[in-house]
Amino acid sequence: MTMVKALNSALDNAMERDDSVILLGEDVGTDGGVFRVTDGLLNKYGKERVIDTPLAELGIMGFGIGMAMEGLKAIPEIQFQDFLYTGMDQIINQMAKLRYRTNGDYTVPMVLRTPYAGGVHGGPYHSQSGEVYFTHTQGLTVVTPSTPYDAKGLLLSSIELNDPVIFLEPKRSYFIKGEVPEDYYKIDLRKANVLKEGDDLTVITYGPSVPLVQNTVKKNNVNAEIIDLRTLNPFDINTILTSVKKTGRVLIVHEAPKMFGVGAELAATIAEKAIDYLSAPILRVTGLDIPVPFALEDYYVPNERRIMEAVNKLLNYQ
Repeated sequence: MTMVKALNSALDNAMERDDSVILLGEDVGTDGGVFRVTDGLLNKYGKERVIDTPLAELGIMGFGIGMAMEGLKAIPEIQFQDFLYTGMDQIINQMAKLRYRTNGDYTVPMVLRTPYAGGVHGGPYHSQSGEVYFTHTQGLTVVTPSTPYDAKGLLLSSIELNDPVIFLEPKRSYFIKGEVPEDYYKIDLRKANVLKEGDDLTVITYGPSVPLVQNTVKKNNVNAEIIDLRTLNPFDINTILTSVKKTGRVLIVHEAPKMFGVGAELAATIAEKAIDYLSAPILRVTGLDIPVPFALEDYYVPNERRIMEAVNKLLNYQ
């Protein structure tokens, strides 16, 4: 399946098993979503469970929160992650904090799905990687898959969680293909995935940067251990530390800007907990600290050349 089909299969499995699962968002019904993730689900489950909404992200999120508070499992789709920003009050002050504010009287079992990052040359309003806004907000679980198999299993685990999830779907990976079971299965949200074992350095990445890292390491025959975080908050520190203590060298790759990013938190945590094991400084290869450009997107995001420059710097560090 492609990642799009895998996500569609996950939603189908969840809706078939649980009548409380409700989809809502702009064009999720008749058109099947902007990237066709919800294609065919309106015909199968009806307009009371697959709800086309007005073009009003703040309202979509508010509706979803209200549904979740009253016992439904709401899965809103926001067409591009960039449009989440219009509903930040609902996300940060309501969705993330209701369990805390009500001392557990209310929970928000809600999965907010959205495509994010580059891949379609959408420029500064359709290609941003804003995961750090959500990882910084306590009360939210932030998940991003890198393969079709992970996309389905992580989404089903997110739906079963009794707390809110921001589920970031990398547009760049929507149409890659992989083996995906048609049946229901879950992937542990608390565990990172060691994609490749190695001894010379640890490369930590996630979401849209995973295929790039894998291809770069394979093409250049680098003896690197590759870790796909899968979940950004909370991230799997134990898997990371086990790898760092083995290799002593760390490279972090992500598409979002470098300043104050997920990579900065990873680097700080590794420095706090494993500095005695490090043989070189922790390096980051990221998107540039500028708005995402339209025509020059391929120069903005990490690439093989920049990754290999960092790899060689780490391996040659004395």
